[in-house]
Amino acid sequence: MTTRRQSATPENQPQKTVGFGCPNTIDPHHIEVTIPRGPHDRVLITEHFGLRSGKEGQDAIERVILERAKWSAISDAARKTFNERLKEKGMTPSRWSLGENKVERLLGKELCVLAWAVERAPFELVPVAITNWIGLRPEERWWLFTITAAATGGVTDGDIGWRKALRFALCENPVCTDPEVRSSASRTARSRSGALAERPELSLFPSISESP
Repeated sequence: MTTRRQSATPENQPQKTVGFGCPNTIDPHHIEVTIPRGPHDRVLITEHFGLRSGKEGQDAIERVILERAKWSAISDAARKTFNERLKEKGMTPSRWSLGENKVERLLGKELCVLAWAVERAPFELVPVAITNWIGLRPEERWWLFTITAAATGGVTDGDIGWRKALRFALCENPVCTDPEVRSSASRTARSRSGALAERPELSLFPSISESP
């Protein structure tokens, strides 16, 4: 009896990626972290809309510029968190390197939330922000990114509106149990009809039906 070998299909093949889960396709929507060679030069995090640029009205937005010391403080926690998620999906883990680092758009939005929280915070509060950020669920981080980026998502908005509120929420709570922030984030992130929600385009998190 001859056994027919099952042919490989796109569904059962791992998605080809670069960096932290960024699809290896033409001009994907992603986040880029630029780490300069100078040990004291600041790190730039930019959102690139790729083929979505026509819909968004611009090709890219510089989201945040971080002092090198603060980037060094948060980068390892972000790397470990993202690699755990990538490994769960059978995707290749990555690491930060000098130059341009591509990050899948949802993971990149989560990174922006952490970076926004620490950008103007006292350095001694950075570990508190990291602990609180790790304690958030991914969809809570997506919601926080969306609501913050809607009006205060640029590099000059660090002390305005939701950017300031985000800093207080993650840096000045001993643990991320603020009932207003968490219940609002959870409720909104799960709403299928929320005005700020959009259907994810990538297959990194296929179990999540809605995300910002």
